[in-house]
Amino acid sequence: MKKLLLIGAGHTNAQVLRAWIDEPLPDVEVVVVAPSTQAPYSGMVPGWLSGVYAFEEICIDFFALARAAGAKFIVDELASLDPDRRIVRLASGKELGYDILCLNVGSTLNPPAVSDTLLLPLRPLGRLRSAWETLLSTIERDAGTAPFVVTAVGGGAAGVEALLACLARLRAKQPGRVIRGQLVTRGASLLPDLAAGAVEGARRVLERAGVTIHLATQINDEIAGSSDLILWATGAEAHAWQRDCGLAVSERGFIRVDAHLRSISHPQVFAVGDCAEWAEPLPKAGVYAVRMGPALVQNVRAALSGLADGLGHFRPQRNFLVLLATGDGNAIASRGRWSAHGALLGRLLWLWKDRIDRKFLALFKIAVAGDEEHPIDVFTKIEPSRSVDGRAP
Repeated sequence: MKKLLLIGAGHTNAQVLRAWIDEPLPDVEVVVVAPSTQAPYSGMVPGWLSGVYAFEEICIDFFALARAAGAKFIVDELASLDPDRRIVRLASGKELGYDILCLNVGSTLNPPAVSDTLLLPLRPLGRLRSAWETLLSTIERDAGTAPFVVTAVGGGAAGVEALLACLARLRAKQPGRVIRGQLVTRGASLLPDLAAGAVEGARRVLERAGVTIHLATQINDEIAGSSDLILWATGAEAHAWQRDCGLAVSERGFIRVDAHLRSISHPQVFAVGDCAEWAEPLPKAGVYAVRMGPALVQNVRAALSGLADGLGHFRPQRNFLVLLATGDGNAIASRGRWSAHGALLGRLLWLWKDRIDRKFLALFKIAVAGDEEHPIDVFTKIEPSRSVDGRAP
């Protein structure tokens, strides 16, 4: 029996499991490894930060997917990889072999140590949840009167969306308190990947939200010292294990893949989403992970079946629609040089974004409520390295 090992609860691996439910391959064991049974959808994180969604609403239930696909689920994380021997070692020390490996582990952030200031990296999302909910609980119990300053480091979409969302949530929690925002970026411009009109629209929203923008500026002791909360939203970084994983990697440590999404050095390994690097590097955006899904599904099945001529090509789009949430029930649209924003239009764009995001999550809403033998809630606190057999009885 062959083994398909899916590491990471990313959007692309979710599509592999969803396809497996409809059409599993015979004599293939599927094993899923992820740090949590619930995987937040990155496109809805700003809405969760602002309080529009509960955390559970923005998550793909990976355990439910694994169970419905007849797969085994292991709550753990990848620590190291030996691609020549086709073995992975998990953080718990457990080793797993594989015939085909799919890496969809996203990226990480490594912010500097900052004393006396709460710093929240926006990745990984699971840790962000814990820290953000702790902060909100603290504020509810001990509402201060002094001004509260939130600083976002990073001038891309993640930094802008997260800052606006957090300001909206904190102001709703403490309506009588002065809550200020500032955005710091090393870049000479704000939102460099968006259309000029969208950038101008975002600048106006930030100004209305009382945000001071510092362009071409490094975070320093003065800025950090003036902040009560720092949101770290700089560029994506590779996980530490990737640089010495035995696979061909880029200078930044991301796994280099070919047009079939396979490692250029080890074709038994597929890498997708933020952890991978295309021949011509793509932006680290969730849209690419989503669109890699159909190609990965086709190519994994072809690889397991030994059909080299069945491999398909992934053809990335250079221009794609960005819907930037502004934390006030509106959104800004950008694609190529086109943009759209404004009062009434912004509300319609937000409703459009909400509909797109909910529709994507709906693809993974597996009917599990009636399975009384394996209720989902039982497995929400699985100890690391403990596996859950998702096969049907």
